[in-house]
Amino acid sequence: MTNEDILKALSNVQEPDLGKDLVTLNMVQDVVVDGNNVSFTIVLTTPACPMKDMMRMASENAVKLLVNKDAVVTVNFTANTSSNRQDAKTVLNGVKNIIAVVSGKGGVGKSTVSANLALALAAGGAKVGLMDADIYGPSQHIMFGIRGERPLMKDDGTGKGLIVPIEKYGIKVMSIGLLIDEKQAVVWRGPMVSSAIRQFVSDVDWGELDYLVIDMPPGTGDIHLTIVQTVPVTGVIVVTTPQTVALADAKKGVAMFGQAQLKVPIIGLVENMSYFTPAELPENKYYIFGKDGGKNLADEFEIAFGSNTHCTKHTGRWR
Repeated sequence: MTNEDILKALSNVQEPDLGKDLVTLNMVQDVVVDGNNVSFTIVLTTPACPMKDMMRMASENAVKLLVNKDAVVTVNFTANTSSNRQDAKTVLNGVKNIIAVVSGKGGVGKSTVSANLALALAAGGAKVGLMDADIYGPSQHIMFGIRGERPLMKDDGTGKGLIVPIEKYGIKVMSIGLLIDEKQAVVWRGPMVSSAIRQFVSDVDWGELDYLVIDMPPGTGDIHLTIVQTVPVTGVIVVTTPQTVALADAKKGVAMFGQAQLKVPIIGLVENMSYFTPAELPENKYYIFGKDGGKNLADEFEIAFGSNTHCTKHTGRWR
């Protein structure tokens, strides 16, 4: 077997969405042949590509059918994530996409969704950062197990000091909880909070990222305006529970980002705590906060919908 044999076989494997073969699209890299062992990397346009397993199977079959039936094929994946930014990239110029996770009210699981979104993107091969913009109630430093740690400083080469975010699970994390004593309340007026957010953008060494996920505070206030006016947000994810009160506040969040002066695309809506399943009755579902509230809201605004996010509890599971 030769590298040319492998590439010729893979030229018969089509990328499902683009309709052309992997070789023509320059999606095959790092072909290595060692006896019967073959390995190569397929470069995806997004780490969350839903066709990943299909391409893996098709590539393995192509090599075995057209080159060597005894070949041991290893298919690796990486992502050359495209950028959806429309600005001149004067801010966060190394970041391709910026996703804000918002909620109308607190306690709906927004920070959990933010953390899981960042982890899922990183697991798919993307370079990910997570900014905890919830100044009054930071939680990402707790979720990522970095309580008590302090970020270091570095010189950017011009004499300006930059904060180095703490890296955990392959994700760059920055939170006000890493800079202050947890026992002290953050009693700041709006301008001070806005200033801190701007520092998280301009004075943190985020480097090259495919995605920067911003865990926003609940509500529709100063911080949200500061973020949108300072950072070129490429999309927003709204988190809610099925409760009527939560849905009413989520609707305000959707409306806020749809206003003409902001006009940030809504990527989708996540309904958290959809139902409860006791550990002793794993087949039962109890819709404690109501049913289909998030789905109905998503239908009303014609945005994508996802549910069944879950958080483990000692008494059972939220779904």
